[in-house]
Amino acid sequence: MSVSASSLSQGGEPPCRSRRNKVATVAGPSDWFTGAVFIDAVAAPSGDARLSASSVHFTPGARTAWHTHPNGQTIFVTEGVGLAQRRGGPIEVIRPGDRVFFEPGEHHWHGAAAKRFMTHLAMLEVDEKGNPATWGDHVSEAEYAAAPSVEDA
Repeated sequence: MSVSASSLSQGGEPPCRSRRNKVATVAGPSDWFTGAVFIDAVAAPSGDARLSASSVHFTPGARTAWHTHPNGQTIFVTEGVGLAQRRGGPIEVIRPGDRVFFEPGEHHWHGAAAKRFMTHLAMLEVDEKGNPATWGDHVSEAEYAAAPSVEDA
């Protein structure tokens, strides 16, 4: 790659390519979520790149439906207190700094604790057709109520 002197920053490095996010915050679709959820796009697949990343904001008690990802998913909690569960496993309390990886095809859900907001970065690679997830049934109130108390965790 050739870089002209006029395109170098003062430190002699190529300038950073920054883009203003012009995508508005969107409400999470009711087919995918229970409760009020808001999504900010961070990275979108483009060309050969398959990375999708979003900052997902859950209001107290809000959560995803059961779902899978063809190439897995990593969530990184940035604020608040949340819950995550793999099908057949215990509900785990998640807090800022926690990173959770869900295997490709693994049924799971995640969201906010009953009385706490929670925000996480959701990162995944879409499949070759651009599909990020397969959505299933909503997490029932009984399933959600089985969560441990966040004060005890």
